[in-house]
Amino acid sequence: MKDKVVIITGGSSGIGRACAEVFGRKGSKIVVTGRNKQNLNETHKYLSDLGIAIHTVVTDVSRKEDNEFVVQETINTFGTIDILINNAGISMRALFEDMDVEVLEKVMDINFYGAVYATKAALPYIIKNKGSIIGISSIAGYRGLPARTGYSASKFAMQGFLEALRTELLKKGVHILVACPGFTSSNIRNTALSKDGTAQGDSPLDEGKIMPAITVAEEIYRATVKRQRDLVLTSQGKLTVFMNKWFPAFMDKMVYNHMAKEKDSPLK
Repeated sequence: MKDKVVIITGGSSGIGRACAEVFGRKGSKIVVTGRNKQNLNETHKYLSDLGIAIHTVVTDVSRKEDNEFVVQETINTFGTIDILINNAGISMRALFEDMDVEVLEKVMDINFYGAVYATKAALPYIIKNKGSIIGISSIAGYRGLPARTGYSASKFAMQGFLEALRTELLKKGVHILVACPGFTSSNIRNTALSKDGTAQGDSPLDEGKIMPAITVAEEIYRATVKRQRDLVLTSQGKLTVFMNKWFPAFMDKMVYNHMAKEKDSPLK
């Protein structure tokens, strides 16, 4: 990955920032996008102090023109694009019957259309370089999670999009990886949208007992180098995917009961 140019959407925290650090330490040139200028500035300083070539761009991934601007900024700064990591994402937690439909639309705009817009803008350069497109999905892209209908839908959509695109590009040498972490320590649950679109605040999980973002990033780096097709992380995640494929009705009950135990769960 030395001297490869990597765009990471939503890279100022969590898995995105961890990927920026891991790829950057290996010699990649990094472009990080995000909506919060202060967080981007902090990320820029942190990575620069590590000796990583870093460029940050304030952008809203759900806007097509913003993604086109990021690609142009990357070309102006580093001259090419080798890898796109579609990481920008937001979660939600509310029962569908109680939720404003605008919440689901916002999640789809960021998680799905954000990946579509970024991929479309960067694709000519990635095809030219026979590079990689990486989608940071979720176990929720294999198994729908109750009280997370919008989030699950966005990840199912991303995975279908990337699978179809992978097949289209089969003879052009482009590598596409769908990475599905299990529960990972990040702020995505703190910023998850509630039924009316406000941030839920406190995470319902014990963040100290789940996989660190840097570990996820290291696994994504290795999978990128090996040009893997899929990456499913954590033993719980792998078991969920396996069980849901072979015993879906049983998993309906298991997943319901598991999610109902979360702190302040909307499930009864």
